Amino acid sequence: MNSGLPGGAGHPRQVLITGGTGYIGTRLAACLLARGHRVRLLTRSTSLARVAQGALAVPANALDAEALATALQPGDTLVHLIGTRHPNPAKAAEFESVDLASIRAAVCAAQRVPIAHLVYLSVAQPAPVMRAYVAARAAGERLIAQARLPASIFRPWYVLGPGHRWPLVLLPLYALARLVPAWRAAASRLGLVTLEQMVQALVCSIEAPPPNGTLIFDVPHILACRSG
Repeated sequence: MNSGLPGGAGHPRQVLITGGTGYIGTRLAACLLARGHRVRLLTRSTSLARVAQGALAVPANALDAEALATALQPGDTLVHLIGTRHPNPAKAAEFESVDLASIRAAVCAAQRVPIAHLVYLSVAQPAPVMRAYVAARAAGERLIAQARLPASIFRPWYVLGPGHRWPLVLLPLYALARLVPAWRAAASRLGLVTLEQMVQALVCSIEAPPPNGTLIFDVPHILACRSG
């Protein structure tokens, strides 16, 4: 039965977002609020000014499993967007100390508080570059699998948006790769998605979580998602 929420969102979800004041998180929080969901953002005190209007700020350290467990409520959808800003090969240490450490804390907290669904922003894999980054995200996926949490795992390669448009110069190479059978699968897996497409896919998974187990959203599946 439709609850009458905007856009056919169904019944409202309780959503806690880590990384909710960042590049993707700010847009996702605003979209979820517009669709009638209850949104809380785990955030540092220095980022309070970027909390979306209508969302509840929860000041806490996303690397602290105890703090995250305290912020969680039974039945929450936990959306984990924490990650190193502008990742590049020189930031391998940060991938361990931030990206992997934060999903480890999230999984630990979710094992203590019975959440409804974990949404994890991972990365396309396998990939020929950014190996340390991919390895950290793959390790995060293994933590989720070992904990047997109900989860949706997203594997974009690059999300195009304001300040994040340089890969557009590679579009001719993508077009060429799709014409070569041996390269076609990699070109699809490592394809580009827009910020709007990424947010739409995340909203879809939040409003229609997997009935059990884990769902993997690679680039083609992200591009196919449409929220109602």
